[in-house]
Amino acid sequence: MMQAKGWWKRLMAAGALLAAPVLAWAQSADPQRWQLNMGRGVTASSQNAYEAHMIALWVCVIIGLVVFGAMAVAMIRFRKSKGAVAAQFSHNTTAEVIWTVIPVLILIAMAWPATAKLIAMYDTRDAEMTVKVTGYQWMWKYEYMGEGVEFTSRLDRESDRIRQSGEQPDFEKNPHYLLDVDNRLVLPVDTKVRFVITSDDVIHAWWVPALGWKQDAIPGLINDAWTEIKTPGVYRGQCAELCGKDHGFMPIVVEAVSKEDFARWLASKKPAAEPAPAPAGEAEGAEAPAADAAPEAAPQGAGQA
Repeated sequence: MMQAKGWWKRLMAAGALLAAPVLAWAQSADPQRWQLNMGRGVTASSQNAYEAHMIALWVCVIIGLVVFGAMAVAMIRFRKSKGAVAAQFSHNTTAEVIWTVIPVLILIAMAWPATAKLIAMYDTRDAEMTVKVTGYQWMWKYEYMGEGVEFTSRLDRESDRIRQSGEQPDFEKNPHYLLDVDNRLVLPVDTKVRFVITSDDVIHAWWVPALGWKQDAIPGLINDAWTEIKTPGVYRGQCAELCGKDHGFMPIVVEAVSKEDFARWLASKKPAAEPAPAPAGEAEGAEAPAADAAPEAAPQGAGQA
């Protein structure tokens, strides 16, 4: 009995998520247990996808209610037991025009905003920065174009140790088992970032659901995409193209931070600048006085010590 009540509560909670999409704003970027509706994500692209999904969903709901409502009325009010006699005709021009024109108008009304959103998803112009993503078996390489910063990102060591040891993972200690990496891709919020995506060996696919898009990484081909993250946080994804035996072990982790924090992080990752070599004439002239002064300086330093 208690078990049945538990299932009933879960079913009601799931139904509430489906029937009340206005509550979807409260969902986090990560999927939740018993979640039925798609999340809003944290970018303009994901928001566009969510809005297009909801429009299509409610159009389908209304069409379903009309069709099944008409069927119910026909079966109940005009059934044989009440003496109803079926009409005998083969064609009805008016009916055929109605059930042809109305669906066409619905499709046009749905296609117009969907096409505009799809075009916007592929518009990479006016990007403020570019990140190159390269897929390898089985890791990702990130390059901040024009900044001299690049690194690889692969499954974190603890997840890799657990999976290879065969032990049962403890999800309380490792809540992101197989979804953590050693080096996160750090991006600034409120910044249009262009991605150029390719592969060095086989076909991979770079996919972070919260960003609202997925793009194949194909050897010898450059695909591009863009994102503009609105909310700081950590967003996780995976390779979404079967790429070999360790396909399931090349996660993606994007960390979105403020512009100020990103600038500091990027500066810390840049290689230290080497001092420019002095001209040959100046270097020779500077060495002679230094050699003469060295014997006098040594005793002074020793006396201080």
